[in-house]
Amino acid sequence: MEIKTDIIYGRNPVVEALRLGNIKIEKIYIRFGSKGYQIDRIVQIARKNNVPVSMLEKTNFNRLEQELVRSEDTQGVIALISPINYLELEELVQIAFSRQDNPVLVFLDRIQDPQNLGAIARTSECAGVGGLVMTTKETAPVNATVIKASAGGILNIPVARVSSSSQALEFLKSKGFWIVGTAPTGGRIYTEGIYDQPIVVAIGSEGKGLSKSVLKHCDYIVEIPVFGKVESLNASVSAGIILYEILRQRGSFGSK
Repeated sequence: MEIKTDIIYGRNPVVEALRLGNIKIEKIYIRFGSKGYQIDRIVQIARKNNVPVSMLEKTNFNRLEQELVRSEDTQGVIALISPINYLELEELVQIAFSRQDNPVLVFLDRIQDPQNLGAIARTSECAGVGGLVMTTKETAPVNATVIKASAGGILNIPVARVSSSSQALEFLKSKGFWIVGTAPTGGRIYTEGIYDQPIVVAIGSEGKGLSKSVLKHCDYIVEIPVFGKVESLNASVSAGIILYEILRQRGSFGSK
């Protein structure tokens, strides 16, 4: 299955894509006159990897920007890439267990906002998550906006998409994962969760939360208390708090 994305943009995402080398970059366009450390890195790594770089005058670059991105937030850099493949869930699990004895996965249920999805991916990569599992229904696809919002982090983490939440979670349970759901209320405090086994952290949309089909597969629910008038945290913030609580309980801090 292919992500229907043929561009990435922004300085950090393009640097990360070049540095990691896990996607094929066909060509890079840079607005003439763009300067800075990241621009220098892009040109240097691209030359090393034999990736063509084209410097475009501002008018031509703006035309390309409007045609491909329809946004002015490219930071003067657009890269054309080959389509990226999603992994099958079985392959993602194999990779996760090959890297850690008790891997952590993040299950994304109906995360529609690409900025939010990208922020969750960025936090997940920083926290050493073994992979992202995304539902196809009502979940944003990985696109240029997601890649940029993740600062390129999503390019460095295995991603699978599943059509059936129930089947995916049953499969993960059969592989020894505990499913930990998140909700604004009705669960145990997140610091009281038990995270010493393979874990799937299920994150729902801010508007709807976790779907019933996901909730019924959860081994338990955790909540993050809030003390202001806003009822709940942003989904990406909640994901970060819980993921770093897992690291804290596992004694991961200071291990690098």
